[in-house]
Amino acid sequence: MASAMKNWELDNSIQLVDPHRDALYAYSASEQKAVQDAKPWRSDPHHFKNVRISAVALLKMVMHARSGGSLEIMGLMQGKIMGDTFIVTDAFRLPVEGTETRVNAQEEANEYMPAFLQSCRDAGQMENAVGWYHSHPGYGCWLSGVDVTTQMTQQTFQDPFLAVVIDPDRTISAGKVEIGAFRTFPENYKPAAEGAAGDGYQTIPLAKAEDFGAHASRYYALEISHFKSTLDTQLLELLWNKYWVATLSQSPLFTNREYSSKQMLDLSAKIKMAEKGVQMGSRGGGGGGQSSRREGNERLLDKVVRDGNKIAGEEITGLLAGVVKDRLFNGVGAAAREEKT
Repeated sequence: MASAMKNWELDNSIQLVDPHRDALYAYSASEQKAVQDAKPWRSDPHHFKNVRISAVALLKMVMHARSGGSLEIMGLMQGKIMGDTFIVTDAFRLPVEGTETRVNAQEEANEYMPAFLQSCRDAGQMENAVGWYHSHPGYGCWLSGVDVTTQMTQQTFQDPFLAVVIDPDRTISAGKVEIGAFRTFPENYKPAAEGAAGDGYQTIPLAKAEDFGAHASRYYALEISHFKSTLDTQLLELLWNKYWVATLSQSPLFTNREYSSKQMLDLSAKIKMAEKGVQMGSRGGGGGGQSSRREGNERLLDKVVRDGNKIAGEEITGLLAGVVKDRLFNGVGAAAREEKT
């Protein structure tokens, strides 16, 4: 049990902050007011570069995202600003109705947010809302057109504000939290480099590829790290004591079989598209057009291969976990029966 908890912390790079003072949790209203008065993000759209999320806030967001199943969920994050970094210390759910493709806060949620934050302040938790989070079940961490509009509205009226996206399906398959943090650019700002789409490869379902590419230059990704306080350590131990049996007995192959099936169907569609592109390219004429088509087909084939390798790696990991559990537990029972005979 202890080793499983330690592996989870290592996989997600969770580090213990100052064990005596837990400095990241110290909140100063005067410091935060000074940051608000200075507003350095107004002159530099790339001012914020990092996000530090507490382990308990991360777990609360992941569990909320997982509870939504194939439907998107939404919540708010509390914390503070330190230089170019968002410090997220807690998170809470919002009473919203989501679909498989989008989630929006309605009137009930808009009334709930200020009431909940005031209750927190009355209880001594003075941190303000510093961002919102929602889930993308099975299709990666990025901002859709609706998400970009929502985030731009939040940055207009209550900046500094952050958008976090969690993919619960990929989290289960990979055994590591699939999470992304983003901020949008001002309306008329032209970024010098590509947005979040150019910051690294990720598998995007064919049905979402157009939406992903259409808005990728309107926002950028922030670097995410995690931390835990001494109180977080105790809470995590209590959670592991409660759920370690369920964690040990579950298999990602069974828990996430619907997601795995969708991944393979999507890969099949991408292979057919790549095959069609190669056939059309081979029938085309020579010249510069032929060269550009060849390069485009090579990029498409490279993405298909990487998608296939990713799916295969996740399936192999799930199979190996099952084999290890079988050898560990069934082997113990078989050895005990042999001793009796």
